[in-house]
Amino acid sequence: MKPTKEFGRSKGCTRCGRRRGIIRRYGMHLCRQCFREMAPELGFKKYS
Repeated sequence: MKPTKEFGRSKGCTRCGRRRGIIRRYGMHLCRQCFREMAPELGFKKYS
């Protein structure tokens, strides 16, 4: 039997629980709003 997905629309953002605009890359599972708030702390830089 195939394991069910734990994240995405079914679970939502790990920080706020929002289910839209999830960024799953690198296993983050954050919505885009939380990602923008946390990006500098995580080491992401905005270049332009």
